[in-house]
Amino acid sequence: GGRRMGRPPGPSSPLAPAGTTAMPGLVPDLIAGIPWPRWALILVALAASALIVSCLLCAFCCCRRRHKKQPRDKEAVGLGSARSSTTTHLVQPDVDRLQGDPEDPRQWGRLQLSLEYDLGSEEVKVGLKQAADLRAGGTADPYARVGVSTQPGHGHETKVHRGTLCPVFEETCCFHVPQAELPRTTLHVRLLDFKPFLEHRPLGELHLPLGAVDPQHVLERWYQLGPPGPQEPEQTGELCFSLRYVPSSGRLTVVVLEARGLSPGLAEPYVKVQLMVNQRKWKKRKTSARRGTASPYFNEAFTFLVPFSQIQSVDLVLAVWAHGLRFRAEPVGKVLLGSRASGQPLQHWADMLAHARRPIAQWHRLRPAREVDSILALRPRLHLPLPGS
Repeated sequence: GGRRMGRPPGPSSPLAPAGTTAMPGLVPDLIAGIPWPRWALILVALAASALIVSCLLCAFCCCRRRHKKQPRDKEAVGLGSARSSTTTHLVQPDVDRLQGDPEDPRQWGRLQLSLEYDLGSEEVKVGLKQAADLRAGGTADPYARVGVSTQPGHGHETKVHRGTLCPVFEETCCFHVPQAELPRTTLHVRLLDFKPFLEHRPLGELHLPLGAVDPQHVLERWYQLGPPGPQEPEQTGELCFSLRYVPSSGRLTVVVLEARGLSPGLAEPYVKVQLMVNQRKWKKRKTSARRGTASPYFNEAFTFLVPFSQIQSVDLVLAVWAHGLRFRAEPVGKVLLGSRASGQPLQHWADMLAHARRPIAQWHRLRPAREVDSILALRPRLHLPLPGS
């Protein structure tokens, strides 16, 4: 029995050190129970650690990305972000401009003008300064027409500025508007691209109520131009002349007095007077040219010998001619008188025959040259009452 008590402990029955429990030995016991070499266990542990770290990093990145996307999604819903400069540059610029809102005033350019109201004379003084960024798809020859709603048909036209989208006008015009009518009066400014002998292309418009004008201060600022309204009928102008016929001597006298309302930019306007008998050109005269004006004054007389027996076969054509941008004279408009005329020209011709030896003067609106030429080719003559018949 003493030997059994004094026998040293074997490896199968180890003694735990004092002050400890059996738990600290659990992990070593588990590792000892795995039939793998130690280096393999170390590799597995490292791989597991790397996998756990990777999963944590992915989770962190996903949470951060989701947190950033939330405000962007909210901005994408609003219409304001679609108009930001960043969005505009990311989209194709040309397509974005073409598909933009046609009512956007920024696409039609700007106009700088000043407004002043004189209480004493009850006049609105409009100072046209300049325009910028006009929309024309290239170069243009812009000019401006100015008017007020209370005076239809009365307005001011500026000079034509060649080959620019930023014309500098520096012109002033005045309109008589009683103070009582000022709150319901609107200033109209229409910018057009001058096209000689063609329909002028509108570039933009401004409609400005004058009720907001301070009578005691001069208002000067930039305004955004809006899209052009319905196309106005192109104004070709008017011509004033007198007719006088003496049956006994067969003398037909035409006095070309003046023209007005011609398109701006026409160089050196003049008037051709052409007399035809039985649709054949007989006599042709013309006035001298006038420079730098849309309202030329001529006061030149021309006399034609027309026998009394041929007066019913006469066609009298007065045409305003001018030089355009191509430096070639072309007709601006014509007036036809005689037995194949109509309207006011026919009445003027009839008055001349009814009041022999007395000059009869009238204003006539110019008609397109092609229209008058077609009338001469197609319309039959009328039999007008002659003096003494």
